Amino acid sequence: MAKGFNMGGMNRNQMMAQARKMQEQLLAAQQKASETEVTASAGGGSVKVTATGDMRITSLTIDPEAVDPEDVEMLQDMVLAAVNDALSSAEQMASQQMSALTGGLNIPGLF
Repeated sequence: MAKGFNMGGMNRNQMMAQARKMQEQLLAAQQKASETEVTASAGGGSVKVTATGDMRITSLTIDPEAVDPEDVEMLQDMVLAAVNDALSSAEQMASQQMSALTGGLNIPGLF
């Protein structure tokens, strides 16, 4: 059996070590994203939603003055808008963190 092949000056052991290091960095970035929160609001701040980089809603706040029994649809629309904005911001934040680590490479399944 050959003693490791040479790919651009790297032997197999160096490549494996580098792959392990990158995997550890990716896991750390995923952990950081899951702990980082973003907040979005709708209706002039009447509805606020906080989400993490792993797409979990951690907080939903509704100003009591936004609750109008005669116009539930508006409140529903504000909640929906705030949730969608928070999730979009969380996804963008996580993508930026991963892109910084991967040098802009799009690696499927990371986020």
